[in-house]
Amino acid sequence: MDITTAEQAALKVTVVIGSNREGRFAPVVADWFLARAREHHGLDIEVLDLADTELPTALSRDPSPAVTAQLAFITPKLADADAFVVITPEYNHSFPASLKNLIDWHFVQWQAKPVGFVSYGGISGGLRAVEQLRQVFAELHAVTVRDTVSFPHVHGLFDEDGEHREPSQADAAVKKMLDQVAWWAQALRDAKGARPYAG
Repeated sequence: MDITTAEQAALKVTVVIGSNREGRFAPVVADWFLARAREHHGLDIEVLDLADTELPTALSRDPSPAVTAQLAFITPKLADADAFVVITPEYNHSFPASLKNLIDWHFVQWQAKPVGFVSYGGISGGLRAVEQLRQVFAELHAVTVRDTVSFPHVHGLFDEDGEHREPSQADAAVKKMLDQVAWWAQALRDAKGARPYAG
């Protein structure tokens, strides 16, 4: 890979904040992660917070003007991305309905792009939600990276200022996951530039 070319064309990563629950802990996790992601070389970070969206659960091939306006805000953030990072809690051994709804309103926007995960929750740290998301994204022809950033018993890990109390392992996990996301994003962008994906 030509380093100069790579530096000229930053990889666009859309970070999806998957919870829209009232009183959610997502902003703490998201702010902490985004501060680190924005320091990662070669990434252009875009944020899509599902608390700021209102997509109906009833899918439609002919959406109303209100839904069309929502999609005009949301869909370009997905379509323009080279990669995604999904921040998800675990609700009842799974991921939030708001996140599934976003996924289901789109299809080609996910194709042939890598997805990384930041998860949080109780004893499992949200990993059960991530394992289910891997199956969903596989159906959409996306590539999920192996390594995740996971926060078990999340409320005890961050102080009142939103800083991780013992960040060394979490910082290393962020770097490893983003390195994998960036590798796949560059490889898939190059491949699609040479030949359209056969989805």
